[in-house]
Amino acid sequence: MIRYTLKCAEGHRFESWFQSADAFDTLHGKGMVSCAVCGIEDVQKAMMAPPVPKKGKAEAEPTAPERPLSEPAHPAEAMLRQMREHVEKNSTYVGGSFAKEARAMHLGDTPERAIHGEANAQEAKSLIEDGVPILPLPGPPPEKAN
Repeated sequence: MIRYTLKCAEGHRFESWFQSADAFDTLHGKGMVSCAVCGIEDVQKAMMAPPVPKKGKAEAEPTAPERPLSEPAHPAEAMLRQMREHVEKNSTYVGGSFAKEARAMHLGDTPERAIHGEANAQEAKSLIEDGVPILPLPGPPPEKAN
C-alpha cells in the first residue's frame, strides 16, 4: 500500500491510499480519482516528504492519520455529501440517459420530474447551451469514490 498526498485544481489537499503506484496511475488514467472535498477529477500528486527513519532504526515508524479516512476532511465535505444523498433519495436515477431525459422534459415531450444521472462534458455543455436547467452533483458517484 502507498499513501499519496493529492491536490485538486481548486487547491484542496487530501490523502488517499492506493495498492501501488501503478494502481494510482491506472485509476487516475480512468478518471476514477477525484477530490475528496469538491469531487472534481483534476487531481495531481502533491509534493511529499518521504518518511525518514530515526537514527539507529531500520525503518521509519508509520504515522497514524489524524482522522479516519472515512471521515470528512472539512465540514463542507460533509454538507456536500448530505446534499448529494438528499438529491439521490428524492429523485430518479436515469443513468447514462440523463441528457436525453433532461432534454425531453425541457421540450415538454415527457412530464417533468426530479432526475439524476450521468452525462459527459459534451452532453452537459449542449444541455446548458440549449437552456436546459442542470447542475452537477457535488462529489463523485459512490462507485467512483476513491
